[in-house]
Amino acid sequence: MACRLALGIAYRRRCASGAFVTPISAEFQPRLTTTGRVRFTLGEKGMDAIMAQAQGTAHWDENHSRGFLHNGRYFVPDRERQIGIIADLIPQPAPGGLLVELCSGEGLLSRALLERFADCHVLALDGSAQMLEQTQATCRDHAGRLATAAFELAQSGWRRFAEPPHAVVSSLAIHHLDGWQKQDLFADLAAALKPGGVLVVADIVRPPSAGGLDIAARQWDEAVRARALAIDGDLAAFAEFNRLGWNYFRNPDGEPIDKPSSLAEQLSWLAKAGFIEVDCAWLFAGHAIFSGRKP
Repeated sequence: MACRLALGIAYRRRCASGAFVTPISAEFQPRLTTTGRVRFTLGEKGMDAIMAQAQGTAHWDENHSRGFLHNGRYFVPDRERQIGIIADLIPQPAPGGLLVELCSGEGLLSRALLERFADCHVLALDGSAQMLEQTQATCRDHAGRLATAAFELAQSGWRRFAEPPHAVVSSLAIHHLDGWQKQDLFADLAAALKPGGVLVVADIVRPPSAGGLDIAARQWDEAVRARALAIDGDLAAFAEFNRLGWNYFRNPDGEPIDKPSSLAEQLSWLAKAGFIEVDCAWLFAGHAIFSGRKP
């Protein structure tokens, strides 16, 4: 299903071109308002961005946001563990450092970063107004160090920041980009990060073999089933998972919006973009956490 944004995040469905996106300037110079939101002025390419973003509105509405805010806690394998691993992969930043989350959703990952790195601030980006509001609510105890902004992942204007980030993290969003778009994103983020900064990606990855697809499918089913029983004591959430056809690995070619690449490809693209110490820290149920550091 499209845009399974987890961890901080609720899984949700969105078309690849993005819906409910506020246009941002080509220079992406955010200014914090008193409410913690970010204001932009429309750059010279802004109108083109509006037209491109408008293509996706028929595929996504805020009803999906409400539904998947609930389902995310069931559908994300080892959600709490993933949050911890992502934070562990970020070197201790200098006081005042910027951490950026792509597709923040529910805000759990942003909150974890704010708690772990108490001297830093977080910029949380998302394509849904409701998700941005939920991120603010989840992170309300750290509101003074949180900024939020609407963006479109596939566009490039937002990739130039007012200050170089110490880390950029993303959970279950980049698989909506095709291979070339992923390579462009990795290269742009390598350029944007400060020296020593890291990119940490949590995402579904496509096994290259039928056997690998089958293992990933079974593991994901088992994880959601166990989570449903642990939280509710019944299998209603697992039934919903199946009803929605959420397990990508059961029908990997059935949803054209989903474009996961193999883990090996993405590790090679990180290295090609100039990252070092490229590695996979965790892999389960077709979900991986991998990262690279800018020299």
